Amino acid sequence: MLTRIRNANRALLPTVDLPHSRMKESIAHILKKEGYISDVATEGAKTKKLLKLKLKYDGRKGVIEGLRRVSTPGLRRYVSSTAIPRVRGGLGISIVSTSQGIMTGNQARKNNVGGELVCYVW
Repeated sequence: MLTRIRNANRALLPTVDLPHSRMKESIAHILKKEGYISDVATEGAKTKKLLKLKLKYDGRKGVIEGLRRVSTPGLRRYVSSTAIPRVRGGLGISIVSTSQGIMTGNQARKNNVGGELVCYVW
């Protein structure tokens, strides 16, 4: 998902289509709420659902400057609520998968929950 968004952002594409999953949908809603993308839509039937993301641009530059996957299938990264990193000195967000759902690093710190550090967005 992150690679598709990164590639579409560099190619200045208006939308990105992704195969649907609940985790991808949660991450997309966080990106929308934080202002990195403009719209999230789910299309299709139960078996062939698609997630359609509408990207935001500032002239010929994407609002998303960078995305980085932190936790990989080969090496999961778990953090406590006190060890959640700040991205680019607070200019970016970290996305954490917790027992209370997927949320930003700031929300996880406020709720005092840790979890798997999924990615950084700035």
